[in-house]
Amino acid sequence: MMKMLINIIMVSICMVLNGKLSNANHLPKFRESIKDDASLSLLVIGDWGRKGGFNQSLVASKMGKVGKKLDVDFIISTGDNFYDDGLTGINDPAFEQSFTNIYTSPSLQKKWFNVLGNHDYRGDVLAQLSPELRQRDSRWICLRSYIVNTEIADFFFVDTTPFQDKYFHEKDHTYNWRGVLPRQKYLSNLLKDVDRALEESKAKWKFVVGHHTILSAGHHGNTQELVDHLLPILEAHNVDLYINGHDHCLEHISSPDSELQFMTSGGGSKAWRGDVKDWNPNELKFYYDGQGFMSMQLTKTKLNVKFYDLFGNVLHNWTKVKPSLDLYSSS
Repeated sequence: MMKMLINIIMVSICMVLNGKLSNANHLPKFRESIKDDASLSLLVIGDWGRKGGFNQSLVASKMGKVGKKLDVDFIISTGDNFYDDGLTGINDPAFEQSFTNIYTSPSLQKKWFNVLGNHDYRGDVLAQLSPELRQRDSRWICLRSYIVNTEIADFFFVDTTPFQDKYFHEKDHTYNWRGVLPRQKYLSNLLKDVDRALEESKAKWKFVVGHHTILSAGHHGNTQELVDHLLPILEAHNVDLYINGHDHCLEHISSPDSELQFMTSGGGSKAWRGDVKDWNPNELKFYYDGQGFMSMQLTKTKLNVKFYDLFGNVLHNWTKVKPSLDLYSSS
């Protein structure tokens, strides 16, 4: 317990001194710069940590090439960072075997903003949250829920695993719920924090990142708990994208009820071929049951999303444009 408290104090002091983290709200905030031309580019990868197996290394190689071409500013991981059961502790060699030694391209030597997936919760979840991992690889940033602010967009990272009822009743797997219990209080506070943060955000581009699907035609399908509790908050605050992993595919669904788009990037390693449900073709804009990743490029007025397969081929290209006036809403 004392060691955990010391770790939390260490990472907080380090981030405050570096001017990268603030706690004006309940969710920690990181600030990231944009390019001189007022643009931002990044990659999104999910469900990857298999020590290079299931084409993880090949996907990583192609990520490096696309990352160089786009001059990415940072990378987002949508969770399930280490299979099958997370990390065993802060000294688990799987951290290097599945992360440091895999994503070696120069363009990927940027900050990685991570969320936890259900497989991560099966291991020592506090290990992934520990600042000691960042001492081993300075790219690694992992908190349960937090915000990344830029001048043209805000990214809200949400811990979705504790929403799932089934994980609290499974007999085949054990989950590490330290820091989550009592569950209802944790979820209530988290939803209030996300609601407040989205309401206070002045950014015109708002992106929410979580591990679990909200809507998906893939193997896991919709996550009803998120449909019931998180989705109304996202719609109320005009969130542009919900970005997730969990289903091992690449996918784009357009909401039937709002401007919200659902982007699944869960093809970082093992994929599930042929595992797709029937879906309204007017909503399902793209589905690929193989490995790959996603890119985002944005300016003050334009967002472009691309999905790539493990060979670096562009499979889906989607763009949204917003008016140049009123980039930020008035306080």
